[in-house]
Amino acid sequence: MPWWVFRRRRSVPASRATGRVVAEGAALPPLQGERRFLQEQPYMLPKDLGEVNRLDFQHYVLWALLRANYLAPIGQPRRILDVGCGTGQWAFELCQQFPQVEVVGVDLEQVKATTPPSNYRFVQGDVLRGLPFANASFDFVHQRLLTSALPLAAWPEIVRELARVTAPGGWVELVEPGLGLRVTPAGPANEKLLSMGTQLAAQRGLDMEGAVARSLERYLQEARLVNVHMRIVEAPVGEWGGRIGSLLALDLREIWKAISVPLAAHFNLSQQEVHNLIDSANQEWNSLHASCSFIICYGQKPFSPS
Repeated sequence: MPWWVFRRRRSVPASRATGRVVAEGAALPPLQGERRFLQEQPYMLPKDLGEVNRLDFQHYVLWALLRANYLAPIGQPRRILDVGCGTGQWAFELCQQFPQVEVVGVDLEQVKATTPPSNYRFVQGDVLRGLPFANASFDFVHQRLLTSALPLAAWPEIVRELARVTAPGGWVELVEPGLGLRVTPAGPANEKLLSMGTQLAAQRGLDMEGAVARSLERYLQEARLVNVHMRIVEAPVGEWGGRIGSLLALDLREIWKAISVPLAAHFNLSQQEVHNLIDSANQEWNSLHASCSFIICYGQKPFSPS
């Protein structure tokens, strides 16, 4: 199924919620060719329209897998923060769920949306430099899928920063892939891709093998949060796994394609050679019945200092 026609029936379509006009069933711009990368940030993936489309698609894939936008028992929050908000799609849906609540998205750049919800506000910021908010400003702080953007060594301090802006009694929730870009079992094409990607990520201090995800619970505890819970969600990758497997395989393929240019340049390969390797990896996902996992971890800020 083409990814640009995928819609979750009970949700507002992405094109309406973001203000981008996309004809139903129309092909969006391809995720190949020239890509725009940030030059002074560790972020590995592009920052362009192709990545905007992939991120919106990825949001709906995760909802289809989790059947929820969050797992923390947040009750009725007064203010919500989405760190690394990307296209804003997660935040827009929280605006719809909590129409009387201010939902703030923070990211390096704003993806232009002509009609964001009236209770949504974008703030430009970089969590690596500290969040531009006062202590205890939000009742729910959400951060998702940023291992490709935030250096491994920075994560303990980043989570402490998330806890700082969380109000007493509020919740912090983190979501990351359990094994980075690794799937299991992995054939030779997958192993080669992962080796190349890991080397490229290491130059930027990034984690591609799941070290961050395995440490989420500890990061929250070290930030002095309590009632810390962790949930691991396993998912198939490939057409063998039905609808979810097909969607995740497509998302994973597009991630690899998105970084195919820097991979080709770093390892002195043609972009076509990298794409052939991605195609071989995709075949392995089906033949080996590969799977991946996501780790969702959340914790509560105590009402009194611990």
